[in-house]
Order: sequence, then C-alpha cells, then structure tokens
Amino acid sequence: MNPIFTIAGLAMTAQSQRLNAVASNLANAESTVSSTGEPYRAKQVVFSTVALDSPAAQGVKVSAVVEDASPLKRVFDPKHPAADESGYLTLPNVNVVDEMVNMISASRSFQTSVELMNTAKQLALKTLSIGQ
Repeated sequence: MNPIFTIAGLAMTAQSQRLNAVASNLANAESTVSSTGEPYRAKQVVFSTVALDSPAAQGVKVSAVVEDASPLKRVFDPKHPAADESGYLTLPNVNVVDEMVNMISASRSFQTSVELMNTAKQLALKTLSIGQ
C-alpha cells in the first residue's frame, strides 16, 4: 500500500485525539471539581514521529496526554458553594481562546489529511487509466 495513506491516516488519528482533548478542556473550562475531586487541569497532547517502512517516510502519533502545569485560576466569589473559607474559588487552568485556536488548528490539519488522501486516490486512479 502507498505509504501516503498510512501517513495521512496516522495524522488523522492524532488530530482526532487532539480534538478530543480540546473538547474535554472546553467542557470543563468552568467546572470547579473534576472526577478526581480536584480542580480540573487542562489536557495537552504530545506528538511524536513514527518511522515507517521507508526511511524517508515518517508519520505522527500521540505519545502522551499530559496535564498542563500552569497555575489554576483563583477568583474571589464568597457566595459560591465551592469557595474556600477565605472566599476564593479555584477554577481550571483552561484558556478558552487558546483552546479555540487549538481546535481550529486540529480541524484544519484533519481536513488537510483528508484532502491528501483524496488527491493520492485520484492520482492512483489516473495512473491505472493510463494503460487503457
């Protein structure tokens, strides 16, 4: 099989995982407690390369999903039920604008991989029709 389909497929899988992390971050951007009982921390995907059969061809994969180590937001809201004794509410370290940029970037990368696969498919079909 043409390695271009493998490369595009790996890229689509990696971007899909990136979109899942962005969706999780956006869904928890205003939550005060995560499933662990601690404030939610933003998740970031870490990409790495994958060697393919040809030394010139490399794909991409998600090697890890890590929590963002940036500090959590603290907001003074003494009326909130989750506020501590000093009146501060601890919110996730999710930056909604950064997540939207991440989402657009991942979506565009996914679309590019789809277009790459379609172009490779059309070229293969044209190549087959040359001899007819």
